[in-house]
Amino acid sequence: MVKERSGVEKIAPYQAAKSLESVKREYGLTEIIKLAGNENRLGCSLKVADLLKDRHSQLSYYPDPNCTELRETLSKLHQVEPEQLVFGNGSFELIALIAHAYLEAGEESIIPYPTFGWYLNVTLQMNAIPVLVPLTEFAIDLEAVTRSITDKTKVIWICNPNNPTGTILDKESLLSFVEKVPESILIVLDEAYIDFVEKEYFNTIDIIKTHENVILLRTFSKLYGLASFRIGYGIGSGSLIQRINKIRNPINVSYTAQQAAIVSLEDEDFKQRVLENNRKSLHLYYSELEGLGLKYIPSNGNFILFQAGMKGEEAEALFLKNGIIIRNGSEFGLDGFIRVSVGTYEENVKVLEILKKNIIETRNQEE
Repeated sequence: MVKERSGVEKIAPYQAAKSLESVKREYGLTEIIKLAGNENRLGCSLKVADLLKDRHSQLSYYPDPNCTELRETLSKLHQVEPEQLVFGNGSFELIALIAHAYLEAGEESIIPYPTFGWYLNVTLQMNAIPVLVPLTEFAIDLEAVTRSITDKTKVIWICNPNNPTGTILDKESLLSFVEKVPESILIVLDEAYIDFVEKEYFNTIDIIKTHENVILLRTFSKLYGLASFRIGYGIGSGSLIQRINKIRNPINVSYTAQQAAIVSLEDEDFKQRVLENNRKSLHLYYSELEGLGLKYIPSNGNFILFQAGMKGEEAEALFLKNGIIIRNGSEFGLDGFIRVSVGTYEENVKVLEILKKNIIETRNQEE
């Protein structure tokens, strides 16, 4: 048997959310509501469908390797130079590219935990050493992260807002942290959910204008609903981006993904509809969970983490029986909690009805 590269044997298979088809087959269901992958349940802009009809003649050509049109659009939107942008096949690829460009074997990668699992995977891919820093009260503890820095630290991964907890770092703490981190250490600010922050928040792009060791990651998978297109981008200093581009597959973003991203940026009505649904839905969860006496973490994403009033695997089974896929918090080391993606308002009502019915029945049995 051919032996794998050193470090690969340490990697556990990535635990993705269950697919619709696998659940349908396993439980014999025909209708499934998937609320486990933080996808956009309102779909995507209708302009994307129109685009695909009109551009079919372009599909036999290789896509623009430089994403020129999208690069120019985002450069103007974020007021950065075009060479400060790098594009990837979703955030998964961008995170892997960063690790492959900057992490050496034996160097340390600091990862607040629990968080997005791919940071750990790519660290192990490079035979680097993951340093897990526990959250404090479900939030990233930047002081603890700072204390974990050693002369071997090379990359710090900060998911902001954090997945799966939905917490966000305040401006003062984040800026102070960035100032304290040595310039020889790369700070990755993964902002996949930044568009859903309801309260006023500062423009984090200002950070990269004064700190060349910071890269921001953004995605079109969440707010814009383009998860199946696989497109995300990073923003950083020109020299930092240039190093990542050295190892990037030159044709990693499809033509349809590039064009879908451009038209999605233009559809303000769709974006506002998604954000309004997210806001109303989260406040519905807060109200109902408080009424049930269940702890929840106020969210800055398109998902919510809360106590289920039962073990995570029991909650997962309960919802699957009712045709709903949720995420068991045990996967994140948070047994008794579940993470539920924000669905349509009606889907969120259904989740809460199932939860409420089960809790009331359980409490009645205990009395």
